[in-house]
Amino acid sequence: MAKQLRVEKVQELIKQELSNMLLMDVKDPRIKNVTVTDVKLTRDMSQAKVYISVYGSEAEQKAVWDALEKAVGYMRTEIAKRIRLRFAPELVLAKDASIEYGAHIDSLLNEIKKNEGTHHE
Repeated sequence: MAKQLRVEKVQELIKQELSNMLLMDVKDPRIKNVTVTDVKLTRDMSQAKVYISVYGSEAEQKAVWDALEKAVGYMRTEIAKRIRLRFAPELVLAKDASIEYGAHIDSLLNEIKKNEGTHHE
């Protein structure tokens, strides 16, 4: 039980630190419009899956992902320093499409509303 609380606490710390890092510290100008939405640590805390949402066109998103992949080593090193973990977890970046999906659903609902308005007139 205590181990689970520690994992959850470390997950939240990693999420906060990565968010700050991407906002303030990473110098690559391609890394923008990025949100760390979640972090899931393995039970042994050797690996952290980092869910990231990226806004922008497909070309912009690809540039951001390329830059993020290059920055992973730096981010892992910084996480170890900032959270003072004995072993820094391996960071695995994963695309979080939930915000994108929500925007898509929203546009579909707006389209339906617009079509209903033209049918009732």
